[in-house]
Amino acid sequence: MKVKDKIAVITGGASGIGAALARRFHAEGAKAIAVADVQIDLLKDVAAEVGGFAVPCNVALESDIQNLVDEVEDKLGPIDIFCSNAGIARLGDEDAPNDEWQLNWDIHVMAHVYAVRAVAPKMAARGSGYLIHTASAAGLLSHIQSATYSVTKHAAVAFAEWVSIKYRDQGVRVSVLAPQAVRTPMTDRPDGAVVASLDGMIEPEELADCVIETMDQETFLMIPHREVQGYMVRKAGDVDRWLAGMNRWRVKSGPAR
Repeated sequence: MKVKDKIAVITGGASGIGAALARRFHAEGAKAIAVADVQIDLLKDVAAEVGGFAVPCNVALESDIQNLVDEVEDKLGPIDIFCSNAGIARLGDEDAPNDEWQLNWDIHVMAHVYAVRAVAPKMAARGSGYLIHTASAAGLLSHIQSATYSVTKHAAVAFAEWVSIKYRDQGVRVSVLAPQAVRTPMTDRPDGAVVASLDGMIEPEELADCVIETMDQETFLMIPHREVQGYMVRKAGDVDRWLAGMNRWRVKSGPAR
């Protein structure tokens, strides 16, 4: 799919990956772009920069996502591309409070579910559409500092796979965006990307390049860090060896907090 002349929605669009996608979609000639986030001031700035439409939205609430879709369809028209991109980065092991587990689940999994409910059937009825679910390389491998992040990102990948299987023959394409460390506010902290940045920290603009290339090919995995594919092969080939290696990295990086 080409972005040119398409109507796109991007959640988590106020900064980082979402803002970079908005700028790149604008440069690619998108017909209209709607950005959604809870950071209202930043959101308005990004929307103004790309000539887009800003919609305050808490993706953990299905009513907010449905309102987002309704507003966009009312003001801009049918949605061609929906980037379910919002996320959080919290370190936590099995003893993380239940509300932390629930927050990760709501934002990293249910937000994708709500988006698919709201737009996929309409895309299927038109015979065309593109869903991009931002997960993480942690969803394909693991995040040794955070159980809450790893588990919910794995679930995000699994859900995207299922949606792709369901809607593939109806013209709806699905991709999972699975980077390692990207220079964003999420990683701009001492514990934000200790292990994920071992293969280098890329800029959001580099990630946007990968998104455009993958959409053009309509492949499922969007992997801007090519090393991740090698790690996936090693994991599948000998999971016990892979787990032992990850354990060594865990010991070096320190415990989850």
